[in-house]
Parts: sequence; C-alpha cells; structure tokens
Amino acid sequence: MARMIRQAIESDLEGVLDLQSRNLYANIAAAALAGGFVTTPFTPDLLRQLLSQSGVFVAEDDGKIIGYLLAGDWKFFSQWEIFRLMMARLPELKFQSREITIDRSFQYGPVCIDVNLRGSNIFPELYALMRSSFAPKFPVGITFINKINERSFAAHTRKLDLEIIDEFEFNGNSFYTLAFLTID
Repeated sequence: MARMIRQAIESDLEGVLDLQSRNLYANIAAAALAGGFVTTPFTPDLLRQLLSQSGVFVAEDDGKIIGYLLAGDWKFFSQWEIFRLMMARLPELKFQSREITIDRSFQYGPVCIDVNLRGSNIFPELYALMRSSFAPKFPVGITFINKINERSFAAHTRKLDLEIIDEFEFNGNSFYTLAFLTID
C-alpha cells in the first residue's frame, strides 16, 4: 500500500493517539524538544468530535498513521483556556487587511509527523488537504506555536509561509499566533 494523505476515519484514531503520545510535550525528554512536539492532548472523544467536523487529517503508510493534522471551529476549541484567550484577542487582529472573526476563521493544529519523517512532504500535503477542506466555510485559518518549538515555527513560516499576527503569554510560556488564507 502506498502512502496516502486523507481525511481520517474512526479506525484511524488509535494510530493518531499513539503518534500523539510519542510526541506530546509532557512525554518528551527536555533534550528531545528541539525535534518538535505537540502541546494539547486529545482524547478519543475529542478526536471523534473533530471527525464530525471533518477536521482530522492523516498520513498513512502501510496501514500505519505516520502523521496527523487537526482543525476545527472555535466553538470546539473554546473548551481550552488558551483558545479562549486567543478568541478574545481576535477582534483586535487583522490579517492581510481582513478582520478576523470567530465565525469566519478556524483553529488549525496540532499537527504531528513521525519523528523519522519530519522534513518530508507529509506536512505540506496534510496542510494543503486541510486548507482546501476548510476553504468553503472559513477564509482564514489561525494557529499558535510555543516560542520554544523552533522546529514547528520554522516549518510553518518557511515551508507554508504562515504569518505572525500576534504574540501572547499563557501559563508562563510565550506563543506566536499565525494566520493563513484558505484560498490563494
């Protein structure tokens, strides 16, 4: 079976959770953080909620999940305090002369690629599928990156050309807010 980039189905969730567990900030030794990490843990129930929004995308190779990308509306993400803080800041922000509103934007992330495959085309391919899937409803996508996650920041700003629109502090950490258009 060849490598596939696609929207996830229920049977993919176990593989997504396994990849998440291996790359979760709380589970990684300090020395390995430079390789990238994910911050927000998702439960099976939360992943099913995103599946209902068609917001779970996976990279699969020979039946194994080797990457995932999550995205959803602000209502879903508002259950976490960090996203409520981001939502409160949105009315003050603009992206390419556009006002950013809760009903015309969405939250993208986390994204995670197997450590042995980082730097491949998996990330841009997952991102492209997510963008095209969300374009009919949302013109602007928003994400955040912890400033200590230099690998993620470089991938988003160099590979995908996302733009910084804000910076904020939360729980003693510093973050960038980045934005992108879903249609070029």
